[in-house]
Amino acid sequence: MEQVSNLLFWISNGLLVPVIVGLLFFFLKSVLLLGGFAGQYLQHAKRDKQLQQRMKALTADRLAPFAAELKELPESLFTGTAGQLLEAPGEAARNRTLSEYEITADAELGKYKLLVKFGPILGLMGTLIPMGPALAGLSSGDISSMAYNMQVAFATTVLGLFAGAVGFVLLQVKQRWFTTDLVYLDYLAALAQEKGKTSPRASSLLTAKMIAE
Repeated sequence: MEQVSNLLFWISNGLLVPVIVGLLFFFLKSVLLLGGFAGQYLQHAKRDKQLQQRMKALTADRLAPFAAELKELPESLFTGTAGQLLEAPGEAARNRTLSEYEITADAELGKYKLLVKFGPILGLMGTLIPMGPALAGLSSGDISSMAYNMQVAFATTVLGLFAGAVGFVLLQVKQRWFTTDLVYLDYLAALAQEKGKTSPRASSLLTAKMIAE
């Protein structure tokens, strides 16, 4: 039994370096995402204010002028998808365009979900691994060793929680943006189908999933 305990102890201690490297990677990733989000937020706020006014007055007869107005907006995933929707030759092409948007949006949200899940997980691992050597140092009276390991444990906890918190906040905001954009795109698809005298597309499953989350 002692040999098994020693084996587990060596394995857990061997994981400390990969855990710290992973935490540093997620910390840097969260900082970069947070820095890029500031510009995206300002751009999206400006675009959404203009878009809301145009969508309220939009009808099937005004789709052609609206397509020209889209080019005045900053280039984004939404404007590109909306342009493809309005140029789509039929219902099948519009459904494919909307599905491709959903896949791209889900991949974008995946970056933030990764931070939310793995940041705290690695932080907890980085907290628990040094606790063993810290307790061993305490029992042997080696206070300096115990203090060092406790310092590592607290530092990894902070990094993991920071990465998870940044990922959670950005995930909530991005999720709301994509949900709103999907509502607009579904409305554009319905207007295009109405103009073409086809049956409207069913509401997006990803929209319902995002709202439920």
